[in-house]
Amino acid sequence: MAGKNIVYFDLETQRSGGDVGGFSNKSKMGISVAVTYSTARGTYEIYAENEMEKLGEELVRADLVVGWNHLHFDYPVLQPYIFHTLAEQTLNLDMMIELETILGFRLKLDSVASASLGTGKTADGLDALRWWQEHKKSGQFEPLRKIAEYCAYDVKVTKCVHEYALEHGLLKYDNKNGGIAEVAVSWQ
Repeated sequence: MAGKNIVYFDLETQRSGGDVGGFSNKSKMGISVAVTYSTARGTYEIYAENEMEKLGEELVRADLVVGWNHLHFDYPVLQPYIFHTLAEQTLNLDMMIELETILGFRLKLDSVASASLGTGKTADGLDALRWWQEHKKSGQFEPLRKIAEYCAYDVKVTKCVHEYALEHGLLKYDNKNGGIAEVAVSWQ
């Protein structure tokens, strides 16, 4: 993928699945923050809720969008904000879906990152939801900064997992027996 613009992507929501009547209503969850890392740009970009059209344009222009469950979660959450039909107008590598196809079960990003990289996530989506509520109640910027940092770190972890897979041709994950297993991958 040398010379190509790979965009790593994640977002955080304003509401949980329970808040909107289940995960079949992802389009009602709202976005608090979205983050990308572009290999062409070499930097992270943080998008506020009012910048989703700009985010959509970045994703459509990418040579490859890489994420973790972004096809079944992030894109449906993002869809009400943008004109583009992202799944149809982007080339995607959803590492969670690819691994599920190979293994027959879903893995969490934290499981793969911990086993492959020796580091995991810094928080979880429930923390981001709590920070969003703090921001809405107080109007303070600090909770938004926490969400942006958490989301940017998830993008970094996603990027590092993808790069590890490209370099080694495999990923490691925590198995159910407390050990570490490996799965071969042949991603571009």
